[in-house]
Amino acid sequence: MENKKLIIIDGHSLLYRAFHALPPLTNKKGQATGAVYGFLLILFKAIKDLRAQYIVACFDTAKPTFRHEQFEAYKSHRPKTPDGIISQTPIIKEVLKSFNIPIFEKEGFEADDLVATIATKSAKEEGLESYILSGDLDNLQLVDEKTKVYTLGKGIKDSVVYDRLKVIERFSVEPDQMNDFKALTGDASDNIPGVPGIGKTTAADLIKKFGSIKNLYAEMATDTALLKPRVKEALKLNKANAFLSLELVKTKKDVELDFNVEDCRFNTYDQEKVKTIFNELGFYSLIDRLPTITF
Repeated sequence: MENKKLIIIDGHSLLYRAFHALPPLTNKKGQATGAVYGFLLILFKAIKDLRAQYIVACFDTAKPTFRHEQFEAYKSHRPKTPDGIISQTPIIKEVLKSFNIPIFEKEGFEADDLVATIATKSAKEEGLESYILSGDLDNLQLVDEKTKVYTLGKGIKDSVVYDRLKVIERFSVEPDQMNDFKALTGDASDNIPGVPGIGKTTAADLIKKFGSIKNLYAEMATDTALLKPRVKEALKLNKANAFLSLELVKTKKDVELDFNVEDCRFNTYDQEKVKTIFNELGFYSLIDRLPTITF
């Protein structure tokens, strides 16, 4: 019997990736549509590849999150969101609604927190196998036997599925150690400080050797950790940043959501309504590629 599958769309992440992966497109009215087109190309491929019975989408809100309360400079270095992404966000939401795909967003939380909550709840209560459809790798921390990350490879038409072995192959640590790994290396795009001077190779070696940041600093406290002087000094000077970074990169798995998996069943949608929207957007080639629900 085929496992029941849920696609969880990381909305803004996928839209952002599509925006930068394709040349600018506009419809007859001059509306920017390239990111929406790319988003749908990826979504249609995922639907075809995975044959998931359920689909849901999660989006960020414009409001600050609890992470900004923990660290005021969180994501402060990010450039302003391009107008092309801002203008296309309502369009992709309209398209998703025309497919009867539920959308979740909640002030104070990031889409990643909603993704983590839905994946955890779906696996625990429904036994579903979740595939997180994302434009980045922030959700690799969630990968386990029930949760995988489906993302883009080198091009818009290439896809990569990250399971446990794929995560280890890429980063040399277990998925549940990705938070410790990122807390050491930091993340410039989110302005997560990490430990300056600790690169990816050193971070992976430390996590493999000690298991976690907590264990690493516990051994340092008893002076039993065998470390290069340069690494030990960097860790000592940046202990507070390391633990702050660990908190910032963790996704919440218990956000209160009015989520019912049956509301996400992908079984019917009004094709004529979708075709009308696609004609308005100039997506004529996608009309012949509309998902056929055969499961």
